Amino acid sequence: MIFPDYSLYLCTDKELMSSATLEESVTDAILGGVTCVQLREKNCSSLQFYNEAKTIQEITQAHHVPLIINDRLDIALAVNADGLHVGQDDLPAHKARELLGPNKILGVSVRTSKEAIVAEKAGADYLGVGAMFSTSTKTDAQIVSKEELQRIRESVNIPLILIGGMNKQTIPEFLNYDIQGFAVVSAIISAPNVKLAAQELKSLIDHK
Repeated sequence: MIFPDYSLYLCTDKELMSSATLEESVTDAILGGVTCVQLREKNCSSLQFYNEAKTIQEITQAHHVPLIINDRLDIALAVNADGLHVGQDDLPAHKARELLGPNKILGVSVRTSKEAIVAEKAGADYLGVGAMFSTSTKTDAQIVSKEELQRIRESVNIPLILIGGMNKQTIPEFLNYDIQGFAVVSAIISAPNVKLAAQELKSLIDHK
């Protein structure tokens, strides 16, 4: 598989949006340089999630950006999304891979090198590593040290995407690491100008 460009990976959160609609937020983020979109909806019905996934998929496909569905394998399959992302408390990665098939992207959240090794063996295409910093989107998140990040990098050969408090101030701390992407939530979607916020982050990442 040729890995997508994960460099600026947007995770949605409607409760944090500065834009009037999710469609506007995602469109502006992509126009600003977002290279991958994860649709994450924790507080809506299956029907709402499905309908939003279909709508956002039209936008991502028009801009040739992968759409990853968070957690919900059924939604990912129902809309034929580009991939699925699962956490340690979600459907096991090996079962997700089995049900997704070999041609879809599978991302797995990890905090330790042990979890990373298991995820890679289970068929993960990339790992979401974090939280690197405390964040308002996940107040109970365990922080991953830079030492553990280095151990994870040495343990697996698939792309690593950092998540948790990623913004203009924190991303530069990791630009010299062997990292393939940064997952961003509030630093983009809560910004007064979503497109500009994405542009600034993409420029920062591209010049590492």
